[in-house]
Amino acid sequence: MSVNDRVINIDELALEHQKQGERFETRAARVGPRVGARDLGYSFDVVPPGKTACPFHSHRAEEEMFFIVRGTGLLRYGSQTRAIRAGDVICCPTGGPETAHQIVNDSDAPLEYLSVSTMMPAEICEYPDSGKIAAFGGGVRHIARPDQCLDYWDGESPPPAAQP
Repeated sequence: MSVNDRVINIDELALEHQKQGERFETRAARVGPRVGARDLGYSFDVVPPGKTACPFHSHRAEEEMFFIVRGTGLLRYGSQTRAIRAGDVICCPTGGPETAHQIVNDSDAPLEYLSVSTMMPAEICEYPDSGKIAAFGGGVRHIARPDQCLDYWDGESPPPAAQP
C-alpha cells in the first residue's frame, strides 16, 4: 500500500445505515480495512438524535477507545453516566460489568465518533441490560444467557473400548 492508501478522511467515507427497532440506529463505516490496519479495528459512526449504535456491553479480550468528533451525548460506563462532547477521548478497558459501556445520543443533533479497538482472535462480550453473553472468534458466533449453559461433560461419552 502507498502512503495515500493509509489515509482516509471521514468526510469521504461511504456510511452504511444500520437500524434495529426504535432504539438502535447509526450510519457507520469500517475504516480499518480501508487503511490497511492489521491489529486495530477502526470504525466511524454517526448516531441520530435519541439513538444509540449498540447495546450496553463489556469486553473480556478487546479494549476500545472512542474519540468524539462532533456533537454531544451521554456515556454509560459501569453504573455511572456522564455527558460527553466533541474532543473527548473515552477509554474502555477489558473487564466485566464494571467496564460495560454505551454511547447514547441524548441531544437534538447527530453525534459522530471514531472507535478504535484491539482485534483479538477470540472475544467474550457481556450485555448487562439483557443478561446475554456472546462468544466470537474463529468463525464462531454464539450468544446465549447463563441459564442456557450446558454442563462441561454434557454429551460426552466414554472412550471406545481398546481392541485386543
